[in-house]
Amino acid sequence: MAIYLDNAATTKPCTAAVEAALEAMRVNYGNPSSLHRAGLDAQLAVDKSRKIIADSLGVDSSTVYFTSGATESNNLALRGASAAYGRKRRRIVISSVEHASVEETAADLEKRDFEVVRVTPGENGRFSAMDFLAACNDDTCLLSMMSVNNETGDILPVAEVFAAVKRKFPHIITHCDCVQAYMKIPVKPAAMNADIVSLSAHKIHGVKGVGAIYIKKGVRVLPLVTGGKQEKGIRSGTESVPLIAAFGAAVDELLPTMNERFSRVAELKRHLLGLVDEIDGISVNSHDEASPYVINISAEGKHSEIMLHFLENRGIYVSSGSACSKGKQSGVLEQYRIPMKRADSAIRVSITADTTVEELDSFVEALTDGIKKIRS
Repeated sequence: MAIYLDNAATTKPCTAAVEAALEAMRVNYGNPSSLHRAGLDAQLAVDKSRKIIADSLGVDSSTVYFTSGATESNNLALRGASAAYGRKRRRIVISSVEHASVEETAADLEKRDFEVVRVTPGENGRFSAMDFLAACNDDTCLLSMMSVNNETGDILPVAEVFAAVKRKFPHIITHCDCVQAYMKIPVKPAAMNADIVSLSAHKIHGVKGVGAIYIKKGVRVLPLVTGGKQEKGIRSGTESVPLIAAFGAAVDELLPTMNERFSRVAELKRHLLGLVDEIDGISVNSHDEASPYVINISAEGKHSEIMLHFLENRGIYVSSGSACSKGKQSGVLEQYRIPMKRADSAIRVSITADTTVEELDSFVEALTDGIKKIRS
């Protein structure tokens, strides 16, 4: 049996999500915009999922919109907010460790005459609220900062940063990519001072192809996709009822056990790090306080891709970083002051509450064998 330890890339859909998707495809297949009974039933299914997700965030259902995934949600947040508020204010502030869907979108806006300021971690590898505050000014229209880094598990001080910035610059729109945080730690836009939040279904045992975006009431975001009145004009196009139904079902199943699952995963992380600590030449790139769901380690001198394929031949699936980077270094580890040699050897192990101790034992056994057999 394969051992899957790449859950930050995608998760196995839970039974409730699969059943909800199949039910929508087999029975509830109407177009939500149609005015007949089949259309109404489809719209009710969409609205049910919307309410489940909104309730999990502690927000009103009218502020949650469905997209094709977090990449679209992040693009909509940056492009839509900068289009709405960037006519006079041309500065955008982001962290230097954002997911490619934020970083590359910001880089494109830079080409369109926006000034983009990237805030880096300090010498200790931690972000400071004062650094973000110093990067913002009266010309800033948007601040975007992820909640949990997808490569290291670092939990960024979003609430502290957004609160400090909002006190001095209340006009700045705050956006948080919560993809690796949602359903793992509490995500409450109000507590975070977040005006916009991006979510993904397939990172939480939903299915691929659907995400969501929360937009606070009163905040303007201009749409990227036009051509219909779906999602109140924020995101045109017929809603994918099966994917949305699966999203809601996954949230409904996971939310009651979030704290229990976090504790279970934290125990698994401690077990893994205890084993890794006994192996010569292994460095841990994740902070002790990082999310237990993502553990980044380096077998120094052993190139990531070679080790990855060695483990794959043993039926163990890990990654060398963000799946969206397609095996290329994203530069995130360098931002965390990880030396290049270690970054070239980095392996990301991402787990869930369904991961077993035996699977982690097998991974460490194979990793140890790989260190012996792979030439530096």
